[in-house]
Parts: sequence; C-alpha cells; structure tokens
Amino acid sequence: MAIEPLAIGVCSWSLQVTSVPELKGFLDRLGIDVVQIACGDPHHASWAEGDAMPAAATAAGFRMSGAMLGFPGEDYTTPKTIERTGGFGDPATRPERIERFRWALARTRELGLTDLMLHAGFLPHPGDPARTPFLDTLAKVSELARAAGVTVAFETGQESSALLLQTLTDLKCDNLKVNFDPANMLLYDMDDPLEAIEVLAPHVRSVHLKDAVRPTVKGAWGEEVPLGRGQTNTRAFVKALKKIGYRGPLCIEREVGTQIERFQDIEHGVRFLRECLAEA
Repeated sequence: MAIEPLAIGVCSWSLQVTSVPELKGFLDRLGIDVVQIACGDPHHASWAEGDAMPAAATAAGFRMSGAMLGFPGEDYTTPKTIERTGGFGDPATRPERIERFRWALARTRELGLTDLMLHAGFLPHPGDPARTPFLDTLAKVSELARAAGVTVAFETGQESSALLLQTLTDLKCDNLKVNFDPANMLLYDMDDPLEAIEVLAPHVRSVHLKDAVRPTVKGAWGEEVPLGRGQTNTRAFVKALKKIGYRGPLCIEREVGTQIERFQDIEHGVRFLRECLAEA
C-alpha cells in the first residue's frame, strides 16, 4: 500500500514492542498505520516471531516505510563510546557488520521493502588516512544494496551536514541517501537542523521526528524531549520539509522512558504533528 506524502508514522523500536500483534495494537491506539520497522535480532528490537516476522508484518494490515538495522556492540552510553563503536567506524568490526548488513538486506526484501536505514558511523574528514578505507566500506554497502534493489539511508547527527554532503558526493552512489533526524544534530551538538535540511535536501530519503535540547557540557549528550518542547523547532522543520519537496512519511522516534511513557510521548507527538501539518 502506498504511503501519502508527510504521513505520520512511528519507529517500531520506540514502542519497545516484541511482537507484530503488539505493534499493531499500539498503532491502532495511536490512530496511525505507518511504521518504520526494526529488522529485529537478539541485540536490537527482537521479534517473538523470529524468522516468521516478515510474513506476520506484511499480513498485519499496517504500512511500512522502511526497515532499520542496528549492529551488535554499538554503545550509546556517551558520544565518545558511540564514536568508537557505531556503524562501520571500527575497522575490526567491519567484516562482521557487512555480514549483518547482508542479512538485513534479505530481511528488508522479505518485508516487501526497498529502504533500509542505519548509522554509518562517524565519518572521517578529508585528509584523514582513515577516510579512504571507510569510504571503500560504504561503497561496498552501496554495491550489496544495489544488487538487492535496496536504497540505504544513513542517519544524520554525528557529523556536520557539510561533511555528510561531501561524503555522499565523493562516493557517487545514487542508492546511498540520508535519513534526516533533526534532534540528533542537537543531541550531538552539531548543526542547526533548519540549515542542514537545506544543505542535504537532494539526498533526504526518510525522516525521524524527535525533539531535543543541546548539551550544556561539551562532550555530553543533549537531552531528548517530547516533540515541540525542545530546540528543534518542529513547526518550522515541517515547513522546511514541504519547501524542499520531501514526500516521504514523518516517523516519530522516542528513545527514552518506560514503554508507557514513550507511548504517551508518541501519542502527544502525533497530535502535535497534526497541528504542524495543518499550519504548514
């Protein structure tokens, strides 16, 4: 089923669900039917259905915008720990993570999807000797995804929009895109999201909607807060998405709190986004 432009959705892992029926129940309570769904394995948003999850999800009656992959060993305790452990950044873990990526490509297709989101890792700057082997790895990611008919969208936040744009330009892989998360830029204390969306506009494939405030201590995390209560300026961000011609869904993400607290914050987020869309 096609998804209309700027449809409101949710990230499955934010609801901390463990089965497809549980996910469907939450979606029904939220009054939405669009979800970006976790690939699911023992380390990241696992599913009780196991290998049968794709069949269960495709039969459940909700619409899926894409799949999300996390890697074993990613450590979000501090910005420094995720810099060491995130995505394809550590050369020592690249071979096993490429294999995990192959698995995720197969699962994405089993779900009937053509989009897969993940964190690439902290991108080295031009001139850094680590940059060439890192970009070679991302080129391999593109090659594997192309063979599977999949577009890969990298999460924003840990690098500047200029560095991400330069990296995509250097790679010249038209199936590598951006999953734009404005709050991540604040959590990592990087760019202004409203400026960054203009820079990355041609490459934005998907969007996570969450809100945050910048850290007050250098090197610490910012604080994630419910939509509309932080510094992201969600109302202006929705208008900016319309301005650049973005036509994908708006998937609400919430990464803190108990399951009940997350649901309540996401429920608030759905109401708030409807207001933003009406104004835009």
